[in-house]
Amino acid sequence: MPIAPENRARYPKDWKAISHRIRFERAEGQCECVGECGILHPGGRCDARHGEPHPVTSSKVVLTTAHRDHIPENCGDDNLFGACQRCHLRYDAAHHAMNARATRHRKQGQSDLFVGAAA
Repeated sequence: MPIAPENRARYPKDWKAISHRIRFERAEGQCECVGECGILHPGGRCDARHGEPHPVTSSKVVLTTAHRDHIPENCGDDNLFGACQRCHLRYDAAHHAMNARATRHRKQGQSDLFVGAAA
């Protein structure tokens, strides 16, 4: 997933090397999701492989590196996993919705007091 310009400074200088190691050395080019995205994958682990058609969507897989806690500064191996676009987007969906809600509130001049609460 591309890094938003406003978050670039939050990633370590060696992020590209960290991400590459997670995706291609540890994950060996295959999505490491074992259901974190909310889908039970046959065989336990997502079958999507970098550069190949996705087994479900048929789109070309670009393996990404996901943060389990959504905190870019936390780049420990236990907080990162290689993920296909489908699993990464599903895993991040609630986090993205919360950020979008906060942005809408901010643009409307509303307080962020209740942004984390159910809308």
